[in-house]
Amino acid sequence: MKTGNSATSFVDQILCGDALQVLQNAPDEIVDCTVTSPPYFQQRDYGSAEQVGNESTVEEYVERLQKIFAEVFRVTKSTGSLWIVLGDKYRDGELLGVPWMVAFALKEVGWKLRSDIIWQKPNAMPSSAKTRPTVDHEYVFFFTKSAKYYYDVDAIREPHVTFSEQSRMKGGRNHFGKRGSTPEAGKNGGNVNLHDARWDQAFHPKGRNKRTVWSIPLSKFREAHFAVFPEKLVETCVLAGSPPDGLVLDPFSGSGTTSLVARRLQRHFVGIDCSHEYCGMARKRLQLDQTDN
Repeated sequence: MKTGNSATSFVDQILCGDALQVLQNAPDEIVDCTVTSPPYFQQRDYGSAEQVGNESTVEEYVERLQKIFAEVFRVTKSTGSLWIVLGDKYRDGELLGVPWMVAFALKEVGWKLRSDIIWQKPNAMPSSAKTRPTVDHEYVFFFTKSAKYYYDVDAIREPHVTFSEQSRMKGGRNHFGKRGSTPEAGKNGGNVNLHDARWDQAFHPKGRNKRTVWSIPLSKFREAHFAVFPEKLVETCVLAGSPPDGLVLDPFSGSGTTSLVARRLQRHFVGIDCSHEYCGMARKRLQLDQTDN
């Protein structure tokens, strides 16, 4: 039980320091939802001796993330969730499988894996690879702390495809809403896998349930030297995983996208980063956004 610091010293703050050390000073069970993308293994130098990602072996990298997310687990409410975005790494032409290594390591410290999601990037950088497909996706892992957790399914519904221009269903709209008007009443009669034409149940008025492939372009922020966390991706996770006025954490805050999106959606935030440059960038970004709005 952490009692040394109150939650007020963490809420709506960008905190500069090593994620593990900062979290170790945070109170128990104050966070509703964590949305983050840790530095990928041996991919980029952020100019800080404390940064995650520069470990000499993938095993050391995974172990370090496991320790950090064990602390995230402690500071998360029993109804809370974790959304973590990770890309993989090639070494000598072989894919290491880093995202799944991390996912299994997080399960070992108590996180419950609810879904693996593919973030497909329609504007991914071209590749010179000639011996394999070009990578245009990363993983989003959705974890929860317990079996009973906050999840707003309606907040992230997507438009129905059936009966739209994207639909491949034949027959037009004549059978919409009519029991027995679809194939289960014809040649497929008796097939228990069909839904008995209960269109009122299959087609929710707010849209269909969110799928596990999200096509979201990479984003840019002029002060960052590389593509940043897309606001749309963060928005989806925050809306699904945190109640209004809840607290959203990003232990690898970078330029502050998660904190920015959380505040715009009427949530509280806490961002942590070991880079003084990026902490300053995130604070400035939040200040300018508040001024503009």
